[in-house]
Amino acid sequence: MDIQLDPARDDLPLMANTSHILVKHYVLDLDVDFESQVIEGTIVLFLEDGKRFKKQNSSVEEACQSESNKACKFGMPEPCHIPVTNARTFSSEMEYNDFAICSKGEKDTSDKDGNHDNQEHASGISSSKYCCDTGNHGSEDFLLVLDCCDLSVLKVEEVDVAAVPGLEKFTRSPELTVVSEEFRNQIVHELVTLPANRWREQLDYYACCSQAPGCGELLFDTDTWSLQIRKTGAQTATDFPHAIRIWYKTKPEGRSVTWTSDQSGRPCVYTVGSPINNRALFPCQEPPVAMSTWQATVRAAASFVLMSGENSAKPTQLWEGCSSWYYYVTMPMPASTFTIAVGYWTEMKMETCSSNDLATERPFSPSEADFRHVGVCSHMEYPCRFQNASATTQEIIPHRVFAPVCLTGACQETLLRLIPPCLSAAHSILGTHPFSRLDVLIVPANFPSLGMASPHIVFLSQSILTGGSHLCGTRLCHEIAHAWFGLAIGARDWTEEWLSEGFATHLEDVFWAAAQQLDPHEAREQQELRACLRWRRLQDEMQCSPEEMQVLRPSKDKTGHTSDSGASVIKHGLNPEKIFMQVHYLKGYFLLRFLTKRLGDETYFSFLRKFVHTFHGQLILSQDFLQMLLENIPEEKRLELSVENIYQDWLESSGIPKPLQRERRAGAECRLARQVRAEVTKWIRVNRRPRKRKRREKEDVFEKLLPDQLVLLLEHLLEQKTLSPRTLQSLQRTYHLQDQDAEVRHRWCELIVKHKFTKAYKSVERFLQEDQVKDFLGELRPATPRDTLCGSRVPRLCNATQALRVAMGVYLYGELMVSEDARQQQLARRCFERTKEQMDRSSAQVVAEMLF
Repeated sequence: MDIQLDPARDDLPLMANTSHILVKHYVLDLDVDFESQVIEGTIVLFLEDGKRFKKQNSSVEEACQSESNKACKFGMPEPCHIPVTNARTFSSEMEYNDFAICSKGEKDTSDKDGNHDNQEHASGISSSKYCCDTGNHGSEDFLLVLDCCDLSVLKVEEVDVAAVPGLEKFTRSPELTVVSEEFRNQIVHELVTLPANRWREQLDYYACCSQAPGCGELLFDTDTWSLQIRKTGAQTATDFPHAIRIWYKTKPEGRSVTWTSDQSGRPCVYTVGSPINNRALFPCQEPPVAMSTWQATVRAAASFVLMSGENSAKPTQLWEGCSSWYYYVTMPMPASTFTIAVGYWTEMKMETCSSNDLATERPFSPSEADFRHVGVCSHMEYPCRFQNASATTQEIIPHRVFAPVCLTGACQETLLRLIPPCLSAAHSILGTHPFSRLDVLIVPANFPSLGMASPHIVFLSQSILTGGSHLCGTRLCHEIAHAWFGLAIGARDWTEEWLSEGFATHLEDVFWAAAQQLDPHEAREQQELRACLRWRRLQDEMQCSPEEMQVLRPSKDKTGHTSDSGASVIKHGLNPEKIFMQVHYLKGYFLLRFLTKRLGDETYFSFLRKFVHTFHGQLILSQDFLQMLLENIPEEKRLELSVENIYQDWLESSGIPKPLQRERRAGAECRLARQVRAEVTKWIRVNRRPRKRKRREKEDVFEKLLPDQLVLLLEHLLEQKTLSPRTLQSLQRTYHLQDQDAEVRHRWCELIVKHKFTKAYKSVERFLQEDQVKDFLGELRPATPRDTLCGSRVPRLCNATQALRVAMGVYLYGELMVSEDARQQQLARRCFERTKEQMDRSSAQVVAEMLF
């Protein structure tokens, strides 16, 4: 099964054979070691026969509709603290009590079980012998294939769930009195299919089972992208053990997490949203169809472990300098959404809090009286907030903010006060928050993006904390929008990224306008200005990227298709250019904007709330959204709209969609953009004036500009061939550019470098050291008259590679080096030496190639 891919060119393989068998629940028990930069422990997988699951899942909606209201009254999870024993201290003589969870024991450092040696292949099988058969063909053993990369797998064993007292009641067949594979699998089946209102009991049993002794090692092999496990004699998924334990450890160079230092110099580790997702953090089933729940116990010498979890975990001290944290999730989601961050952060709190704030942000404590029918859900059964009347009216969910202590002032000044209005705005637009709480973490400076959303947790770059509230607010709204689109509603085929990023980009403007309580006219003006900026970006992206990567639905009619085993590939998933492109954000945004204008705001957002209620907790394809949209809009507003036309114009074609071209040609420039053009004219006039002017000449008066207007102003000025030092100094003084947000400062740094404005070189140094993100608004631009990089001695190519390097935030390094100015080149090398250890690997590699 070994697949050798060229990571610079090929698609990302999803190897897991999800058509045959599915992971329904993960129990992780992990130790984090900052000294060795290794995460080590066990993961227990609870499995379900894929065919059996499909049969059950296909009737979920019908069953829910036919049952009484009582069957759909799911319980809401509350914080549940389960002390879990170290999974590595098992004994075959361990005693269990029904519903009892054993306390943490002493850490076992011995090798008595043979599972702490240095052999990555404790048991080996020939991958070539078994590569063609993962299903039932009668003569060969069934293979469980998991997505796995950059991991040292030490041991795999079957878990004896039958050893847990009380679980035998789950076996319905009276003839199953002898402990057998069928008996154990029956127990697991009944456990994973417990009703949603028994979620606490289910978590308790999962924890007990995860500590049960092993009952036989399993053979395994690893290759580049997968872990393959088999049991001799088990020829089908039904016969294969349905509870297995994997002993493993990560590698320091693993691509799913990054080991670094925070802004205070303390060690930390966190998931970075890698293109390979979480397969270098734990063996898992990566395909989105493998929806699972999880619970995890993590031990570390740190002040906080943050994780995707429904409970706000509190540390339990084990011994001096080491604590443990426990999290759980009861809403099934793809394993790729699992997120963890471990470090020495501080919880940020407002210095003062009014009584009104306290009343608004009171924690949500569900009670049995709150559970009453609020419409039928179509997803698989889980404790759903959409079924809870109190949850549906909760405008602001409980939230916490974490950051290095050195950023306390910045968080208090900007971020902390923005979260409540942004959460409330999102609720006013879409309704029920899909998740019960939110942690926000300011991640280290090497984080290569402005933000990343995961269940119950959002990572934000430190770059959003400076220069006022605009950048912080818009990015926060974008990540909050992902709670609905990207997490609660996911794409069944990951090539359809627009279903996540297009929606979040469109909604961020709407949320932010509501959070600021703008009147409709003012909101519309600001949204038109942002559309103008995105239009410029989209034009540039189309010029800077290969056509095959400009398509939102690249697999076309094969979208969502997998092989017979369930394995598939993510088109362009390993192409290093793809992760820096914004075509899915931009074309998706303009499609949704086009539809909103066609229907009108009231009609569109009324439909969107209905769509969210229908599809939350599920995976979708483009046609699910488009078909429901067209079915729910009046005939007179459809005109020539059809799923086929939208596919052809927007989703399956490269370049700029024709309806968007017609709209931009016909539409007049918005007032805020016209105001910027007037200011540009003034600055060009200032730049042309001689140093000595006539005394009677009237001074230009410059208007106060919004942050987005400043971005547009500087982009226009970057198109000017020359700007004098006097003009640049006046520009800086007029708008206080060194104090603006990171998007504005990025454009300002480009002007400084282009015109060798030495007095402001400190601003360039600051940007290169503090703002390493790759996704600033408008950063993807083609060569302009100011751009002399192509064809120069700097190792930079035109078109796609140009867009890649600009998007990686290394554009300034390229400009500094191509200038052939000794002082600028020295500045570039000095900044790189200071920051290279904190930069993400891909950025550091590209910059090093440019500098040396």
